[in-house]
Amino acid sequence: MQYDEAGINEHRVEDWNELKTLVVPGKVTWIDVRGLADVDALQKLGAAFNLHPLTLEDVLNTTQRPKIEPFDDLLYIVGHMVYFEKTDTGDQFLCSEQVSIFLGEDFVITIQEESCQDVFEPVRERLRKARGYARRHKGDYLVYALIDAIVDHFFPVLEVICDGLEEVEEAIGNHPEKSQLRTLQEHKRLLLQLRRAAWPCREILNSLLRDNFALVQEPTKVFLRDCYDHAVQIIELVETYRELSCDLVELWMSGISMRTNDIMRVLTVISAIFIPLTFVAGVYGMNFNPDKSPFNMPELEWPFGYFACLALMATVAGSMMLFFKRKNWL
Repeated sequence: MQYDEAGINEHRVEDWNELKTLVVPGKVTWIDVRGLADVDALQKLGAAFNLHPLTLEDVLNTTQRPKIEPFDDLLYIVGHMVYFEKTDTGDQFLCSEQVSIFLGEDFVITIQEESCQDVFEPVRERLRKARGYARRHKGDYLVYALIDAIVDHFFPVLEVICDGLEEVEEAIGNHPEKSQLRTLQEHKRLLLQLRRAAWPCREILNSLLRDNFALVQEPTKVFLRDCYDHAVQIIELVETYRELSCDLVELWMSGISMRTNDIMRVLTVISAIFIPLTFVAGVYGMNFNPDKSPFNMPELEWPFGYFACLALMATVAGSMMLFFKRKNWL
């Protein structure tokens, strides 16, 4: 994609050898490479634009930490685009895609990790429709727009996580379960992954604002400051949601403890009721001979002794339950 304020030209390049000839002074040439499967093509791209071999190694190493590296005539920026992707079953999982950006005098090169996923289509649409300042500035503004797209992708992800935490909080208040703890641990893992991607992104923007790079013009720094504020806001949201997830874990543990205490209280009350009943049954279960002495339980020969013993047990149990009820132990 090649553009200036007057117009735009977009086409697919089939011959890697013509890439260098496409750059025209006074116009911004954006070369977007999707996918890392063709290593030979990336080497040709590096040879055409004199890209440092170490930067090409970083492009292929998708576990790179987001960073910015200045060279004599270009800037190399690594970022991570995060987004949720749905599976066939309807579940969502977090994707993190490495994006490499090269800023030169009249060109910008972006290399996306996934060939099937275009994360910069909104930026491309802004260029096509000449919305805002997209085609009035040089390549540094395009780099700002790309970084801003990376930063803005954090907000929908955080919104999904926030909704999930709210659902778990409501469920814990109603009935804590083991599955909720697994959900909280998954949210904490996602937030940690977002934190690892967001903190270096703020450092990149801070470096673009603080350091005097020749390729970054002063008017573009106004937009970079706005993007920096968004990055700070994302970090604050991530930290807030991490604290909330930790608080929900403690709330879940408190709920489980309360349920356990309720169960133990009921069992204790039942045990307490049966202690005197067991005593009565144990006393009357002893071997007594009323013929030897009138004090050896004469009620053993009474016709209503069995019913009297049951009535005594029922009276004791009822009295204890009434006592526990008045003490609010039940």
